[in-house]
Amino acid sequence: MKIKFIEIQNFRKLKSCRIDFADETTVFVGANNSGKTSAMAALYKFLCKKNNFSTTDFTLSNWIEINKIGSNWEKDEPSTDSIDISLNLWEPYLPSMDIWLEVADNEIHHVIHLIPTLDWKGGLLGVRLRLEPKQMEELFKDYCASRKSTNQLIKEYEDSFKTGKETTACSDLRLWPRNMQEFLEKRLNQHFALCAYTLDPSKLAKSEAANPQETIDENRLDDLDPFKGLILINTIDAQRGFSDSDGNIRSDENTDSSFKLRGCLSSQLRSYYDKHLNPMEFPDVNDMDALKAIEEAQQTFDKKLSDGFSSAIGELESLGYPGFSDPRITISTKIRPIEGLNHNSAVQYELNNFGSNKNENLLRLPEQHNGLGYQNLISMVFRLMRFRDEWMKVGKVAQKAFEQGRDSLIQPLHLVLIEEPEAYLHMQVQQVFIRKAYEILRKHDALGENAGLSTQLIVSTHSSHIAHEIDFSCLRYFRRKRSRAGTEVPTSTVVNLSDVFGPENETLKFAARYLKSTHCDLFFADAAMIVEGPAERILLPHFIRQHFQKLDKSYISLLEIGGSHAHRLRPLIEKLGLTTLIITDLDAVDVNNNRVAVQPERGKEYETRNSTIKEWVPAKSKIDALLDLKPEEKIKEYNDSRVRASYQYPITIKLKDKNEEALPYTFEDALIFENLETFRELEGTGLIAKCKQAIVNASTVSGLGTKLFNELGTAKKAEFALELLFLQDPNALKVPTYIAGGLSWLEQQLDSEQTIGSDASKVLAVEKANVN
Repeated sequence: MKIKFIEIQNFRKLKSCRIDFADETTVFVGANNSGKTSAMAALYKFLCKKNNFSTTDFTLSNWIEINKIGSNWEKDEPSTDSIDISLNLWEPYLPSMDIWLEVADNEIHHVIHLIPTLDWKGGLLGVRLRLEPKQMEELFKDYCASRKSTNQLIKEYEDSFKTGKETTACSDLRLWPRNMQEFLEKRLNQHFALCAYTLDPSKLAKSEAANPQETIDENRLDDLDPFKGLILINTIDAQRGFSDSDGNIRSDENTDSSFKLRGCLSSQLRSYYDKHLNPMEFPDVNDMDALKAIEEAQQTFDKKLSDGFSSAIGELESLGYPGFSDPRITISTKIRPIEGLNHNSAVQYELNNFGSNKNENLLRLPEQHNGLGYQNLISMVFRLMRFRDEWMKVGKVAQKAFEQGRDSLIQPLHLVLIEEPEAYLHMQVQQVFIRKAYEILRKHDALGENAGLSTQLIVSTHSSHIAHEIDFSCLRYFRRKRSRAGTEVPTSTVVNLSDVFGPENETLKFAARYLKSTHCDLFFADAAMIVEGPAERILLPHFIRQHFQKLDKSYISLLEIGGSHAHRLRPLIEKLGLTTLIITDLDAVDVNNNRVAVQPERGKEYETRNSTIKEWVPAKSKIDALLDLKPEEKIKEYNDSRVRASYQYPITIKLKDKNEEALPYTFEDALIFENLETFRELEGTGLIAKCKQAIVNASTVSGLGTKLFNELGTAKKAEFALELLFLQDPNALKVPTYIAGGLSWLEQQLDSEQTIGSDASKVLAVEKANVN
């Protein structure tokens, strides 16, 4: 039995989305504030903390319509006959989660209570958990009474200030409740509860997007916990407290003491011992030696205490106590081995020992003195081991469950949720952890390849190093969606990356290998920039830092990939819906001369050999057409986002007191054309010296362009950029116009990310300003 997928509606940023689960490990990736935490919270709240919802768990924009329901109720109060108080009004706005299980034929006995009809033939089985009003009429009466009381109080207050025709208004007085949202902030758990409904697999829409079916009241389950006995859920959240070397707890101000302690390995060992190892709980033959040793230690210690206190007790007896009928004082101890772990130095780390006898010269430190990274790693691994052993009823757990009248059966599915495991871990440890986590959860004789007992691990992360270790088929990308109306708030959708490149082919191999080796941070960026070569990658960050401060403060993934390969990332970029700027080269070729590379010229029927420009954006090949394209024609929209190509286009420069049109071919000659005076003064070697000589000797712009074209053809461009950084302050360099236009566009896109469609005119104005 496994969870195939879930569909979440109206929960925080997740207005409506489907999340597919991998068979073993599923990793949630995405930029900040993209909904990963919302998804983890939904899993936890719907499946674990069923009475721990708050009004902030509703999608924020839904409160506009919910408050309208409350306003309409007030108008027709006190009669319920003239107004609709049915659940139908609330259904479009209630938080819910549909859980779809994949059930094998030999597991049907586990889910008899969830089968929707007698026609069900196995396979998928769905249950909806929805937060909804318990008794609609009670909610109606309570809300209207509260609003009536508030309005009456305001009226009495205003009446008390009446003087003639003057009245003191209370419009600015914030009295509870002003609307349904404020009312439920205090009364949500009083009036709302989770309800469960069976779903019909035959009505399941075959779509990647969430397409939830209608809730039918006849399918409502009486069982308030339909997954009891089916799914065991364990969680490790992102807020892990650790104590420093002085014993101070590293935690938030509002964390309670029990939470603070759970970061310590010693506290986890105490918990594990108490549940699984304590010989005093349900002893068996294996515990007898330990119990005997404890008894002998207790008798020895009792005798030692009795001898030690004999003098003090003798003094009491000299005072006449105890008398004839008074009880005598005796001292007896009760040794509990677990108390030996009840201190901060119970767990120690042993350093290298010196000397021939390994029991001599022991060097040990308490656990607080080990690095936070190792503390976190050890803590999480031990917790996973504890989760597994609790699931498998290792040690005393099964006996305790039987003694306390609890079910000792093992659930067929173990779901483990881990939020941001990368905290305090350096990148190698992050990679080791994510590789080994699932293996640890399955390391038990009864598990392994046993399909009857399944484990699914769900991890949310901001770490590109963790994403690096996971196959594409296990990644779920949370994409932010911009609002389309003034009353909407930005929400999120989830992209299954398992089939982003389609069937296995060379494009898939290239993209997977490239991202694995360089840029898994793409999954966490606000936007992406794809650049042509090393010179752009070296100098672009300096241009951004000096001239584009808003971009400098944003999370931009910078990918260096040649124009002949950038288009191979198109399926991924477009499916991610990631705003992307492609800074690439025009790459003109003569189609009538074996497609040899040439300096761009008008009217020669030259074409571009750049596959990105030809096949992706702007999807044109003729040089004459590309040179005269308007800025808006270099943009394509998809999935609420845009991709824009920036390549060299005509600029006007002044040479020998004469203005002429220049047609750059690459980043390097465009940079030189727009910084002629700077390069004229440089005292460099190699390519920089050759460029300087070409500028000094040039009499026309076209002649200079031809000379630069010849010099740059075989040049080491990374060395050119590095030498330029050494010789010249990059802040003094003018950004090539085609790059400045692209960066201005990208800056405007990130500025307008909260709304869609409202920024078109502003973007075009920025583009045209840079062209002119």
